[in-house]
Amino acid sequence: MEYRELKYQEINRKLFFCFIRRQEVTHCWRKMGGKWEIQEIPFIDDWSEEDYILLVEDLRQTIQNGGIVFGAFENQALKGFASVEGHLFGAGLAYLDLSHIYVSAEWRGRGIGQRLFDLSAAWARGQGARKLYISAHSAVESQAFYRAMGCVEAVEYNQAHVEKEPCDCQLECCL
Repeated sequence: MEYRELKYQEINRKLFFCFIRRQEVTHCWRKMGGKWEIQEIPFIDDWSEEDYILLVEDLRQTIQNGGIVFGAFENQALKGFASVEGHLFGAGLAYLDLSHIYVSAEWRGRGIGQRLFDLSAAWARGQGARKLYISAHSAVESQAFYRAMGCVEAVEYNQAHVEKEPCDCQLECCL
C-alpha cells in the first residue's frame, strides 16, 4: 500500500472509480437524555454520483484553504483517503478538523484507516493543533474505529457540524 499527499489536480471523479463507499449499518450510537446508547437503526450508507462530485469539490476546497488530503493506493487505485482542514478553530485555537476519512469497503480492517489517521494527526500537530476534531458517523463499527484511535467525545462541539449532521458523534483526539 502506498500512502501519499494528494495534489489538487489529482482530485477528480476518476480518482474514485475503484472506490467503494458502501457500508451496511445495523446499529448506531445515539445520545438520549444525556447518555449514549446503541440503537437498532438499519440502513445502507453509500454515495451517489452527485455525492462523489460534491466530495471532489470539497477535497479541492480543503487544499485551496491550506488543508491536506492523504490517499492510500494499491496498484495506483485509491483505496482510502483522509483530509484535514487548514484552519485552527475552537477555544484557544486548539482544533483542526479531520473532515474525511474513508476506506474502500473491500479494504477495511487492514490498518489503512489507522495509517491515514496517524498521517492526519501528525500533519495537524505540525500545524499547531492540539486536538483533531471529528464529526463521525454514528455506526457502531465507525465509532469502534475512532475509539481505537484514542478519540473521545468532544469537549467543545463545532455547531456547524452538529447542524449539518445531527446524528454524527462529535469527537476529538488529543495530539
